[in-house]
Amino acid sequence: MFTSDDRRYMTLAIELAAKGRFTTTPNPNVGCVIVKNDQIVGQGYHQRAGEGHAEVNALKQAGINAKGATAYVTLEPCSHYGRTPPCAEGLIKAGVTRVVAAMVDPNPQVAGRGLAMLENAGIETASGLMQEQARALNKGFLKRMEQGLPFVTCKLAASLDGKTALKNGQSKWITGADARKDVQIFRAQSCAILSGADTVITDDAKLNVRLDELEIELPEGQSVRQPLRVIIDSQNRLTPDLALFQIDAPILILRTRLDNQQQWPHYVEQIEIKSQQQKISCRAALEQLAQRGVNHVWLESGATLAGVFTQQKLIDEYVVYLAPKLIGCDGKSLFSLPEITAMDELTQLEFLDVCQIGDDIRITARTR
Repeated sequence: MFTSDDRRYMTLAIELAAKGRFTTTPNPNVGCVIVKNDQIVGQGYHQRAGEGHAEVNALKQAGINAKGATAYVTLEPCSHYGRTPPCAEGLIKAGVTRVVAAMVDPNPQVAGRGLAMLENAGIETASGLMQEQARALNKGFLKRMEQGLPFVTCKLAASLDGKTALKNGQSKWITGADARKDVQIFRAQSCAILSGADTVITDDAKLNVRLDELEIELPEGQSVRQPLRVIIDSQNRLTPDLALFQIDAPILILRTRLDNQQQWPHYVEQIEIKSQQQKISCRAALEQLAQRGVNHVWLESGATLAGVFTQQKLIDEYVVYLAPKLIGCDGKSLFSLPEITAMDELTQLEFLDVCQIGDDIRITARTR
């Protein structure tokens, strides 16, 4: 069904789509390549919500050469009017004769309608080429569309014997500078950074993207956005003098009851979330974030919150940095979990990647 040339052009479209991973939220990352007579006549990718989609940018570059061409797109062209016109309509007007999509868009506003619109206009369509690679580009967007929850990555850092801090709480720094820079790249790709009041208070954490440690290339005219910082504060312990609130970037505080005693900066919003025994429901918190268009949550927290998310099976992926150090049995552990008495009750993970970052090892694993 698909030729080697089809795969070559779709590979390029996927590479283009990845360039938008720091800027497109809440939209998906999408790339497009337009080919005519075995020559690439246009290519583009989606850079930011509200701006031109991948197809629009590629068609602009192709110009009149789009007529009679094939368009390779990593995600089904949209069929509805949003902040921009439908891409399927643009492809029809440009006169392309074939469209190959890596996958169908699970967004209920699209969900096959884009391909149907093209077919009704007499354009040959196909989908499913390199679908797995295309899904990996947008795991957060896809989970939000398919399950109503964001994709959650839990970041952890520990010594080789699995300890996150000394008995007295000291933890700076277990991992090296290279690992900490690596974390900034993950933060920058996330829609939201989620933590608990304990971590914010104990570490006086800012939980922002530290631009001076971020070594990435961005499209011309684009800048790194600060992800939404989301803090679970069930007991209203946060105060405006903390370092978290000294950075002018959006903060969402999740509470069981609103705190109207403090004067919060204008970029701070607090909302009530469904609670269980005076504790915020973690699932309800994620559902609220999904409703706000949050695709990917980067969870950086202490052992208690990481344990709750793990126990409730809300974590999709773990990114663990292991330092070549030993702390000993009195150190603080990665997770606070209830006692497990049977091996079949263990959380089962699958290793995806292991690599060295400076002096440390980064392990990526997902839940089975």
